[in-house]
Amino acid sequence: MSAGAPPPPPHGTWEPRPAARWEDAFLSGNGRHGALVFGDPGDDRVIATHHTLVRPNGGEHARPPELAAELPALQDRLLAGDRAAAEDFTDGRPLQWVQPFHPAFQVRLRRPSDGERGYRRSVDFTTGVADSVCAGWRSRVFVSRADDVIVQYVTSPGLTLDIALDHRLPGAPGGLGVSEGAVLTPEGAVLTLRARYPGSDRAYTGVTLAVVTGGRTTLTPPGLRVTGAESVLLLTRLARHTGELDTVARAQALRELLPDDEDPYGTLLDRHLRLHRAAYARACLALDADDTERALPGSELLKRPKSPALLERLFAAGRYHLLSASGMLPPRLTGLWTGDWDTAWSGAFTTDANLNLQTASAVAAALPEVVEAHATLIHGQLPHWRDNARAVFGARGIVAPPHTDGESGYTYHFSREYPLHLWTAGADWLLKPLVDHDETRGERDPRLAGALAEVALFYEGFLTRTDERGRLVVVPSYSPENRPANASWGAVNAAMDLSAARHALLTAAAYHPGPDADRWRGLAERLPPHRVNDDGALAEWAWPGLDDTYDHRHLSHLYGVWPHDEINPYDTPGLAAAAHRALELRGAENDSAHGHLHHALVAARLRDGERVAHALGQVLEGDYFHASLMSAHYPHRDVYNADAAHTLPALIVEALIQSTPDRLVLLPALPATLPAGELLGVTTRFGAVVDLSWNPRQARAVVRPTRTCRVDLRTLSGARQLSLRAGEDCVLTLGPQ
Repeated sequence: MSAGAPPPPPHGTWEPRPAARWEDAFLSGNGRHGALVFGDPGDDRVIATHHTLVRPNGGEHARPPELAAELPALQDRLLAGDRAAAEDFTDGRPLQWVQPFHPAFQVRLRRPSDGERGYRRSVDFTTGVADSVCAGWRSRVFVSRADDVIVQYVTSPGLTLDIALDHRLPGAPGGLGVSEGAVLTPEGAVLTLRARYPGSDRAYTGVTLAVVTGGRTTLTPPGLRVTGAESVLLLTRLARHTGELDTVARAQALRELLPDDEDPYGTLLDRHLRLHRAAYARACLALDADDTERALPGSELLKRPKSPALLERLFAAGRYHLLSASGMLPPRLTGLWTGDWDTAWSGAFTTDANLNLQTASAVAAALPEVVEAHATLIHGQLPHWRDNARAVFGARGIVAPPHTDGESGYTYHFSREYPLHLWTAGADWLLKPLVDHDETRGERDPRLAGALAEVALFYEGFLTRTDERGRLVVVPSYSPENRPANASWGAVNAAMDLSAARHALLTAAAYHPGPDADRWRGLAERLPPHRVNDDGALAEWAWPGLDDTYDHRHLSHLYGVWPHDEINPYDTPGLAAAAHRALELRGAENDSAHGHLHHALVAARLRDGERVAHALGQVLEGDYFHASLMSAHYPHRDVYNADAAHTLPALIVEALIQSTPDRLVLLPALPATLPAGELLGVTTRFGAVVDLSWNPRQARAVVRPTRTCRVDLRTLSGARQLSLRAGEDCVLTLGPQ
């Protein structure tokens, strides 16, 4: 820590009472299994989740609509001025949601209650351990990154517990076929619960190994009772499957995790910490916060929306939850957690803003684990993306779906009001974090290179129509999830589509030098420029006669500003001014958290710290966060949703440090509400790690490059070239901020 920097904030949160609602339960996860921990000493509940738990609803059989033969006629009609033509571009199917994410069951521990004297529950972000304690009782829960298991360790003198797996959670379908089992074993007992989905051959099974030290263990089917024990260690795993699952083998696999020592919990935790702690500790934010406020429980700190201590804690919690939700897949709309079977929007991966915003900090905030989880989702679905391109557009290459349950990558979720099957920019946006990650490493992933080539192949086949000037036309074109004020949703030349096509073609060309690159660059050069409307704003549709609709939660038309670098104050000041005007005119519509934070991210790229502070204030003052520090989609904690929680760290980084492969921008949009602080461990796209501290008098940045390069340095003082040598720290001192 630099001299005069604020002391480090506590990396965790706490509450003086057990969680009464599942939304307030503390969270742990390893990117596969998740746990929601209530921490009630008399009736402790740990809801177990898993990324693969999605309920069959017909989406598992859905395929993209076969519409390619009708595409030329649709293009003709749209170009001829038929502004409602795209409403007929359908095979007549009703709206089909993707398979909804759901919880498995709760591990329930009941004990005779003797009050809650000295009660406290907490979660330590550095360890992932949710800890609940009161007089004579303690329960600790974490989800192991090393062993892929939910671990709960309960201690108390003369511990007496009734333990069961309870599937009765809100929204559970009545036809769920549940079977339970319990058997005594030398170490204690094994509990099993299998649930078969109604009308399906698919099921999920949970197996819990109970390791009891001391006392007596008896069966109380479908659970067990422990009397007079010293401790109980519970190990739980889940699996979704068809047919029958060998629970005996599953129990043996849990048994094999137990170390041959006297502290199995400590050994399991140590193995987990080698992975979790190292990842979490790479980046940190410390502000000029009051230590008294830092010590407050989260629910009380949330009542002080202007407190720097709150922003510190939400930054830390956001990185913790993002890491914990990412492993075999990236975070869902609900991260990795839910306590209700009725998850809003199916608890899906929504790829036209939500997933993209949630993972926005993965590269800069030093969480390559999130990037790899994101890559796993993409590469596992590429065969389906190829079918989308063929079926809807009659083209080679790939088109990403707007929603996915993690299993299927087919585009089948669309309707008249949401013609998401027309959206072609998704693959470019989803691949953007992988490109950024390659830039930080100075290496090119061959898997990514292949995917980029397929996106370019799609555009080769799709971009065949031209305007009267011979420029290519993106038709049909959809700007999620908006429509022109004077036309239907399916239109022509959405700004997002233009930016995505340009970026995709140029990026593929950079990865594939040679004849293909020349052809793809040529296509990119034939795309039309962005349009500035009569209000002086960047138009959402670069097509004559299409009027803007300003009051909308999405900011798709500013895609060239963020996440891309196509429009910026340094290289394209005129377009940047038009983009800023578009941002000024944009309404918040329904106050979705993702809309406010997306607005702030664009503002940060446009160096508008005042607008960043306002949008951030809307979220902090709007009661979007539960006591768990997981967020909601709407104000007043309405609809459990991870967008705000996971996106907030990205906003803080963007306001303080921005980078491209050849540029470093320091303090581009510092909110006046953050006069002093320190941000450590930011990863840049030119292969350096930056530590930044600032106060009203000066700022200091330490740039630690991993490769030799020259970058354009931008600060409030102006611009200059910065020469960096691999392995040599470069210390920059800036004047008053």
